[in-house]
Amino acid sequence: MTKVLLSVHVLAAILAIGPIAVAASLFPRYARQAGSAGSAGAAALLHRICGGYAVAAVTVPVFGFATALHMGVLTDAWLVASIVLTALAAAVLGLSVVPGQRRVMASVESVAGGGPADAGAGAVNSRLAMSTGLFNLLWAVVVVLMIVRPGSTTGT
Repeated sequence: MTKVLLSVHVLAAILAIGPIAVAASLFPRYARQAGSAGSAGAAALLHRICGGYAVAAVTVPVFGFATALHMGVLTDAWLVASIVLTALAAAVLGLSVVPGQRRVMASVESVAGGGPADAGAGAVNSRLAMSTGLFNLLWAVVVVLMIVRPGSTTGT
């Protein structure tokens, strides 16, 4: 059963977190170029990918907890650190990245509709790029912790 739970956990992480990481990283570039043909549509698509896959990404910690419980490692320091970092990554995504993308898209749509350009849109986009980098860094650390597992008896 552990192998099945771990397999689903890893597949969910790859298939849900991976697209968010890529789409969120590409979004600021396409949002900056929103005036050119296709870039506004690409930015909107990347925003939808982030929001949609964020919902699917809930399966990652669910199966992670189930796997850890089944393995009896729920209180190991490396796992507790991973849980905390995962919660931080979720907070960055839900409180900064997706809302930041929403604000940038509102600005892009306003300009496309003939409204005035938002002078603060560039600053929002820069903060968004930084938040996205933080999100990706947190997930990279979680992946390393999952592989290295300090104190593991697997011989790694």
